[in-house]
Amino acid sequence: MDEIMTVVKASKYCNVSPKTIINWVEAGNIKAYKTVGGHRRINKIDLEAFMRKQGIPIPDQEQTDERKRILVVDDDPIITETIVLALEEDEHDYEVFSAADGFEAGLQVNHFKPHIVILDIMMPDIKGYEVCKKIKSNPDTKNTKIIVLSAYLDEEKFKEMKENGADACFSKPLPLPQLREEVARFLKLS
Repeated sequence: MDEIMTVVKASKYCNVSPKTIINWVEAGNIKAYKTVGGHRRINKIDLEAFMRKQGIPIPDQEQTDERKRILVVDDDPIITETIVLALEEDEHDYEVFSAADGFEAGLQVNHFKPHIVILDIMMPDIKGYEVCKKIKSNPDTKNTKIIVLSAYLDEEKFKEMKENGADACFSKPLPLPQLREEVARFLKLS
């Protein structure tokens, strides 16, 4: 299967800045496509063809460290997109997925086995504490860190979420720099 790269990963592979990759894509030098969320993705084969043409050395071996996977679950598309963008643009080159409801979140968790789930606990179709319990009771995802976000988080809800497996609880809106710090801390990257 062809490897698909984010702009950040492609920039590290070429040893140039992400902006340079974007400029090459916009100039039509590298074929790329956009995800539904508007993020550029580049096929590794297309990137390497461009690199050979330009005389840019191709690295001998891939970096073996696995990209950290993050799932953002919120029924507000604006909040979801804001968090996804902030994390995708982070220096650690996370693989970020999103889900708009509890059902989709369950599918994403089972399929991608995220390292972190950022979860809004007030969604119409499912309760946040149920999602926490399901994630923590599954042997494949029991080590997944769960960061809970809520605009309506009182001491009682905070306690309930912790008892059901949440690793951290924050009130919305959580400033994006603080969220990025928390994610890096949980993944032991800071």
